[in-house]
Amino acid sequence: MSIQKESGLAKRIKADLNKDGIDRRGFLECMAWAGTGTLWTVSGGLLTSKAFGQVSHHEAADGFSFVQISDSHIGFNKEANKDVTATLQEAIGKINALKRTPDFVIHTGDLSHLSKPSEFDTLDQVLRSCKARQTFFVPGEHDMLADNGQQFLERYGKGTKGTGWYSFDHNGVHFIGLVNVVDLKAGGLGTLGAEQLGWLEKDLAARTSSTPIVVFAHIPLWTVYPEWGWGTGDAQQALSYLKRFGSVTVLNGHIHQIMQKVEGNVSFHTAMSTAFPQPKPGTAPSPGPLKVPAEQLRDVLGITHVNYVPGNHTLAVVDSTLAMQSAAVANLRNVAGDNMVKIDNFSFSPKSLTVKIGTTVTWMNQDDIPHNVVSTEKKFSSPVLDTDQHFAFRFQEPGTYPYYCKIHPMMTGTVVVEKDTPGQS
Repeated sequence: MSIQKESGLAKRIKADLNKDGIDRRGFLECMAWAGTGTLWTVSGGLLTSKAFGQVSHHEAADGFSFVQISDSHIGFNKEANKDVTATLQEAIGKINALKRTPDFVIHTGDLSHLSKPSEFDTLDQVLRSCKARQTFFVPGEHDMLADNGQQFLERYGKGTKGTGWYSFDHNGVHFIGLVNVVDLKAGGLGTLGAEQLGWLEKDLAARTSSTPIVVFAHIPLWTVYPEWGWGTGDAQQALSYLKRFGSVTVLNGHIHQIMQKVEGNVSFHTAMSTAFPQPKPGTAPSPGPLKVPAEQLRDVLGITHVNYVPGNHTLAVVDSTLAMQSAAVANLRNVAGDNMVKIDNFSFSPKSLTVKIGTTVTWMNQDDIPHNVVSTEKKFSSPVLDTDQHFAFRFQEPGTYPYYCKIHPMMTGTVVVEKDTPGQS
């Protein structure tokens, strides 16, 4: 950690009650500094913290540790970060530089950007250089694009239940990997579903209340910002099963930034991405890759390091939109004219389009994130559209056709098809 970064952090400390260099109120103001990592310690259910790398030899020698990484988005190559493979490699380098090799790594989803085999291959190649002995995965919505997650399950979900949920025990701690990115609904949040919730209830029934629990999933299990789909709609039912446990930690990704919340016995933490940051909730028109100056990029990317000590429940948490003006795009815009719907800034524009019977409507993705166009009534469905790709559909019957992006279900739109008036061709 540079002297400059330490000085910036010190300015934000308001009440250093734990003598650890960080106070609870100042934590969220330390976003840029947090890329260097933070050590969280849980003792008797209360969190204290230390700067990453300041773990004593005694602390590191007891118990075990693991690392969370998230949102690698291998395959992304837009302005926010043109080489996400390189920044993932840097994250692995950070893990390998830890004084004690972590027992395993947890990846909380969006391994890939377009769920292409080549992207998963690249991820696997980078992870092979990690000194940790094993990696556990849960999918993000970007890992489900091509085949509803079948490739993800074949590669990373062997032995799991349903669409990829599972649990395991390690040195007295019970870990639960949940999946909340399947069958996302228009305008909705993430969802776990009845089958997975039933499994979770049975899984926890066999555990004593003194068992430390770590839950990990892609989309946050608390409602961070519903307008952007940042939350899980049926999370409260899942959390109700965890109320009797004395120590519960929930790790998520998806929002590409550190946020935390403590609610009773449950501590929630979201992780930074290894690929690109996203804006803070409500500070931009929409979520999506946030371009920062190149020299600041690595200040907003990071990993989460967790260390557990039996008895003390010690946890260590190491923690732009492009203007597409190509000739092809311009030509398509000229052809489509007023019957084009632009996809940009996580929205459809116009949100409602009125056309006549027989009109072909074209959706053009001008965002630097992939989207798709899916009829809520199953009248039409596009493939995944990367930047500058388009989808067209001809409407031959009158009516109202609501649709949404299945990858980002808070994005919704409508096409209204009117009958020709008498005398019109």
